Order: sequence, then C-alpha cells, then structure tokens
Amino acid sequence: MPARVTLQRLAEMKARREPIVMVTAYDYPTGRTAEQAEVDMVLVGDSGAQVVLGHDSTVAVTVDEMLVLAGAVRRAVHTAFVVADLPFGSTEVSDEQAIATAVRFVKEAGADAVKLEGGGEARLSRIRAIADAGIPVVAHVGLTPQTAVALGGLRAQGRTADSAARIVREALAVQDAGASVVVIEAVPADVAAVVLPHLRIPVIGIGAGPADGQVLVVHDLLGITEGKTAAFVKRYGAIGPDMVAGVAAYAREVRSGVFPGTEHVYSATEVAVEAARAALEGREA
Repeated sequence: MPARVTLQRLAEMKARREPIVMVTAYDYPTGRTAEQAEVDMVLVGDSGAQVVLGHDSTVAVTVDEMLVLAGAVRRAVHTAFVVADLPFGSTEVSDEQAIATAVRFVKEAGADAVKLEGGGEARLSRIRAIADAGIPVVAHVGLTPQTAVALGGLRAQGRTADSAARIVREALAVQDAGASVVVIEAVPADVAAVVLPHLRIPVIGIGAGPADGQVLVVHDLLGITEGKTAAFVKRYGAIGPDMVAGVAAYAREVRSGVFPGTEHVYSATEVAVEAARAALEGREA
C-alpha cells in the first residue's frame, strides 16, 4: 500500500511542482473510487447537500449529515489526505463553536483537515483558532458557495478591480492566519496567477487555471450530475446515463417476466421440496 499522504507530502509536491490531484467523495463507494484511482486528496464537500441529499444549495446540510458522509469516506480512504467541509452555521457564531465543530470531524469522522470558506476578518479568526487547536485548515477563497448570495450568485469572482484585489488579499491573509492549503474557486487564471507565486502553501484550483493542484466534484467529472455544470467542469465519463439505462433494462425484464431466469434462482433437493409441501399440508389440515 502506498504511504499515506500528509501535509508534509503535499508541501513536498508543491516544492517539486508535482501536480496534486483532489476529488470529492461523499460515501464509501465514491471514497473507494478515489482511493483506487490513487488521488492525493479527497474532499468530503458540503456539495454533498446537492449531489447526494438533493438540496438546492450547500447551506442546508447539517453537521450530523456531514459527519455521516465524512465517516463513510474515511472508512474507504486509507492513503489520500481527507478534508471535510465545515457546513454553514457550524462556525459562524464564535471561534469556540468553530473549534468544537472541527474537533468533531477529526474525532468522529477521522478527517485529516477541515475546510472553511471565506477570507474576511471573522473567517481569519476561525482559521487561527482551529489551527491553534492543532487541526489543519484548508481555506477557500474566490467563489464561496455558502455565501454565494452575498457575492451575487454562483458566478466567477475576480473579474472586477475590487473583486480581484479582494481575492489576492484574502488568499494571502488565510495563509498568514495559519491555513495549510488554500482552494481558489472560479477566478480568472490571470488573476490567480498574480498571487500564486506569493503563496507558500499548496494551492488547489477549481476554475482558476493552473495551480499546485486541481479539484472537481466527482459527480460532475463522471457525468452523474444532471443538467448544466459549471464552465470549468470537464466530464471524463457518462455514468449517469448508464445508471438510468441499466435500471430501465432491469425494470423491462421484471415486467416482461425475463428476470429472474433459471440461472438466477437457487436449486433445492426433492426432500426439501417435499418437506415444504408437508408443512403446508399440515397447516391446511
């Protein structure tokens, strides 16, 4: 089995300019898929609220729901570095609340690190508090889905002078606050490139051009997600349509009597069949 990926390993990959591969996972099967594909990092994202739990946005998912998802992924993943999103509402009240939530993900779900969105003053305080408690933090700047309403919706950031300057300031600030890794989402590549040389920690891009690594939602890249996906998504499979086709074929065969066939049933001895008949006759008597 390959050696387990650690923060030191990620730092070494950045230093060697060895691309870091990160993907989301939300349960044991997707965790096993990520593990067998030998990715470096697995994110148990609050995007599970949408792709697994069927909500319209990420804000609906609870801490307890995320703990179930993260625990299932951790049981499947033994090599990759596992990061768990801290859901909306679980860190906003105070540093103490943020620490308590982060501790639960480490103790109950086995996460290697937790992820927080945003780079404002309150978020920086949370990053410092969690990091000081000994828990690695992955920061997230640019498009932050939990607070997308305040950003004007799920749209690219950094396309205006004010927005671009804010992203640069926040990326540097989360590093200074103690983040071990930073995700930059939905930012023009030219804007992200301005700050990349000044970040000592690994940078994971998603719709932000080349970086130290990349992350995509597993349902998006495998073609499970229905409807339109973000412009930065590349699909590497079409599993969604295959799943529908498979279940539809099963339904047709059940309804037509084709399934189950003789090859799908168990055989019994004549003695067993006679005993079953005798048991029935005994009841009828």
